[in-house]
Amino acid sequence: MARAGLINALPKAELHIHIEGSLEPSLMLDLATRNNVSLPFSSREEVLAAYQFDQLQDFLNLYYQGMSVLRSRVDFRDLATAYLARAAADNVKHVEIFFDPQGHLPRGVAFDDVLGGLNDALDDAARNLGISGHLIMCFLRHLDEVDAERMLDLALAHKDRIIGIGLDSSELGHPPRKFKNVFRRARDQGFHLVAHAGEEGPPDYVWEAIEILGVDRIDHGNRALEDRELVLRIARDKIPLTVCPLSNLRLCVIDDMREHPIRRMLEAGLIATVNSDDPAYFGGYVNENFQALDTALDLTDDEVIALARNSFEAAFIAPDEKARALARLAEAAG
Repeated sequence: MARAGLINALPKAELHIHIEGSLEPSLMLDLATRNNVSLPFSSREEVLAAYQFDQLQDFLNLYYQGMSVLRSRVDFRDLATAYLARAAADNVKHVEIFFDPQGHLPRGVAFDDVLGGLNDALDDAARNLGISGHLIMCFLRHLDEVDAERMLDLALAHKDRIIGIGLDSSELGHPPRKFKNVFRRARDQGFHLVAHAGEEGPPDYVWEAIEILGVDRIDHGNRALEDRELVLRIARDKIPLTVCPLSNLRLCVIDDMREHPIRRMLEAGLIATVNSDDPAYFGGYVNENFQALDTALDLTDDEVIALARNSFEAAFIAPDEKARALARLAEAAG
């Protein structure tokens, strides 16, 4: 970790964080007690022992089980408050947080409680930590488009606090085209659009996210590198990739961090960014993801700075705010 000091010093944005995936074992157990929810774990060590995944679906099964402890507005506030404090420790200055209301509403949790608790935490972080933030509401792709349409209807009343619409959950067998109509309507309503594609799914899924959904960013996108024409398209249109190294390793997208494609992404002219995805499950927040890459790939100072710069370039923030963030980054980079 030769560049640990530089990594720590640089301001950053995080653009790929599932707030439910920041639920640390200790908070999970505390909320289970608070809400009288039964879990098959009695200690932090038992929870951690379950964090062994061979594929994305193995992780998702535990992920949905863990989120069952989230029941009230204060639960969502406490969840996001804990994440934002940890992000601040990594010198993160802007966050764009994914949340999954379809994982909560069937359990009787009100949409307003989910949104209200997350916004309470973001407001507190802006005042107390100097972190700006937005929310991106994701559709669960293993559910149908009709259900996604219902979620979009709920989001329309909160366009002042939801900046974007995303697509996550089980990728294989659920191509982006499945959601073409609801994404078209979201675009017409002025939302930014993002989608998970090319994590486990093939390059064709990345093409569909770009050409059918019309996304502004690709979440993950690793497998895009298998298609030279696709790489050229992503570079030409300056479509950012929100890359999650430790997640890639834990979910067996790569077998060894030394195989991670992020340097090839940069060399191809792609706007690659570093993010933590589901840090409570994958063992690291933003700086730990940077440090894992540095350890495995021996990143140069210029590569570290470029990755941090890309995070602000790719963020859904106003031009004047982006300019200020990039100026602060340049100052920190020396």
